[in-house]
Amino acid sequence: MAIPALDHSTTRYSLPHAYWMARAAGLASLDRGGIEEAARAWGFEEVRHFESTHQMPFPIEDTQAYVMAGDRMIVVGFRGTEVLKIYDWLTDVDTPPVPGLADKGFVHYGFHQALQSVYPQIRDTVKELRTDGQSVWFTGHSLGGALAMLAGSKFYFEEPQLLPDGVCTFGQPRTCERLLAGAHNTAFRNRCYRFVNNNDIVPHLPPGPLFTHVEALRYFDADGRIHEAMPLLAGLKDRAKGVSADLFAPETDAVKDHHLPNYLAAFEKNLVTAA
Repeated sequence: MAIPALDHSTTRYSLPHAYWMARAAGLASLDRGGIEEAARAWGFEEVRHFESTHQMPFPIEDTQAYVMAGDRMIVVGFRGTEVLKIYDWLTDVDTPPVPGLADKGFVHYGFHQALQSVYPQIRDTVKELRTDGQSVWFTGHSLGGALAMLAGSKFYFEEPQLLPDGVCTFGQPRTCERLLAGAHNTAFRNRCYRFVNNNDIVPHLPPGPLFTHVEALRYFDADGRIHEAMPLLAGLKDRAKGVSADLFAPETDAVKDHHLPNYLAAFEKNLVTAA
């Protein structure tokens, strides 16, 4: 059975909609023409692009994002980055945290700087294009997931009337410390979902205990089945199963599981099974 089409009228989480948000996260890695072609094929008439090059002491050279808007839905997508680049960045223990959003805790310095370089334009664009109460969704993979989570939080904590309808992230790294995570969890209950594919290395970075995750985990196990939670021992066994299944793969399981196409394959497996 075919996977359901993107439903522009949805205002709440569902597995099919999360799948489309994963695909929307992937659009951010395309060039402008590719994003616009896909957006219009999906029923979004308006597309805006955002890019900021900046000098940071990290191997991330720029921040890229887009907004696509239709008459019922607006999606903000942030581009991710290569797993080895973000690994080097997030294992740098000399990176200081900085004050978070609206005086609520602290965030990773690099994420803060990357978001700030494009956030004002994105905020103003969403306000401009939201002419008829459209739902607003944020999405991103890898680095893009961290920026999507922070951007959604910034919308609400700075202007509560801008509370997004949903945030979906895929392979998102730890982004903030516990105070901000707690405030986010309260504000975004039933609105934010963080997907992790088995042994994906990036969600384990940067190292704890200073940085932590927001809640609402959705976990794909080694067989691609989705879980709302995974107990510690069961999770350890499942991760070991994932490693043993790819002992002779050209890249490690932790790197392979981070690739967005493998998230999409897991989504498709669950959607077909559910149908």
